[in-house]
Amino acid sequence: MTLELGILLALLCALASNLGFLYKHRGACAAPEVCWRTPIRSALGLWRSKWFAIGMLVAVGAWVLHVGAMAMAPLSLVQSVISGGLVFLTVLAERFFGFEVGRRQWAGVGLMAAGLALLTIVLPGSGGPHSAYSHAAMIGFESGLLVVGTLLVLSPRLGARHEHHGVLLGSAAGLLFGVSDVALKAITGLIGDHGLAGIATPWLGVTILASVIAFYASARGLQVGEAVPVITLTSAAANISAIGGGILIFGDPMSTHPLGIALQSLAFVLVIVAAALTPAPVRAARQAPATA
Repeated sequence: MTLELGILLALLCALASNLGFLYKHRGACAAPEVCWRTPIRSALGLWRSKWFAIGMLVAVGAWVLHVGAMAMAPLSLVQSVISGGLVFLTVLAERFFGFEVGRRQWAGVGLMAAGLALLTIVLPGSGGPHSAYSHAAMIGFESGLLVVGTLLVLSPRLGARHEHHGVLLGSAAGLLFGVSDVALKAITGLIGDHGLAGIATPWLGVTILASVIAFYASARGLQVGEAVPVITLTSAAANISAIGGGILIFGDPMSTHPLGIALQSLAFVLVIVAAALTPAPVRAARQAPATA
């Protein structure tokens, strides 16, 4: 029952997360330009935008659901279910935010549904929260993602082409959200073992640092890039990095039967391919920019 509740919380998180992203995009485009040299002024400018503030409140609700899901189910499964949020993204973007979804995107929806269903079927029934981890593996994995994410944040200054700035910043934000998710997973395990004393861990600092950098990278990416591609790459980078962390750090289950291994691997491939197929709905009609 705990596993099923974790999956339900992950689905609700996916819905809330993508709705929050779309509201934040609307608000970020109406806010002053995010500047790394004036972080406090930039944050205040974003929060003064009504739609961005609404999006952040929705995102906080999604984060609470995410933490609950990670406490009840394996991290790789939680992130695979949240990958289905790309389906919610295309539906919300088309029905409520003025985007038109083409055949390529609906093909992604079908692959995503198939991948998630297959993954759930072949997941070993003994799967639990899986919060135990190796400190050396955790440090190596988190440090590597932090370095790559930071390089992507700095990519505009390193000569990346202007038209790629949005998606590169979105990818950076996603990797850093993945760093935060993996650290949070470790914290949920420590709290389970030691109560509230489990919060007193260096991983809390990693969570906060990664989340703050991801906040600015995501907001700036939404300002300079198209909404759906930036949101999609943010979600895909976060999900893939967290799924990798679940398997490599926390030992999330992979089937031991050859057929199960093949099917579970296929399920992950379908999820990733679906993420690649979903990015590019286009504006159905030109609309005046929403005001804050």
